[in-house]
Amino acid sequence: MPPDGSTIRHATREDVNTIFSLIHELAAYENATDTVKATPELLAQTLSHADPSSPSDSPTFSPGTARTLLLIAPPIEGQDEKVAGMALYFYNYSTWTGRPGIYLEDLFVRPEYRKKGYGKALIKRLAKEVVKVDGTRLEWSCLDWNTPSLAFYESLGATRKGEWVGLRVEGDALGRLAEG
Repeated sequence: MPPDGSTIRHATREDVNTIFSLIHELAAYENATDTVKATPELLAQTLSHADPSSPSDSPTFSPGTARTLLLIAPPIEGQDEKVAGMALYFYNYSTWTGRPGIYLEDLFVRPEYRKKGYGKALIKRLAKEVVKVDGTRLEWSCLDWNTPSLAFYESLGATRKGEWVGLRVEGDALGRLAEG
């Protein structure tokens, strides 16, 4: 259960603009707003959205490659409830264990909601999602300069994967690789 009477739920198609806004807020925090190419239209097409009419403890989803958990903060006097943060994730697979896992693509809590346990609540909820599918791991990446986040993750029991090097092919190089 999240702190303060807040709630966590899977995003629906109606939440796309909120997710888009959170992505831009995260990019601003990482000084990378010029690299965001996502649009609300792309997010609507590529994310898997929970059916709002399905049970919240066992939602059904539209086709898509990633899901988003939203943390909804309780209303402040005179205001409506507000999305305080998100965890955008997708399923992966370990050939060594023969079991699934979850890769956390983005975890973001808006600055005014930090230090309230919301990030921890989102990570715990993702851990429950891994356990629900009989998975073996929850993993993510963090920028090496982001020492507050690294300390937070390590306080939850996360360990750095020092022996692994992240690799990526994108842009023109991806096109050349696909053609060759």
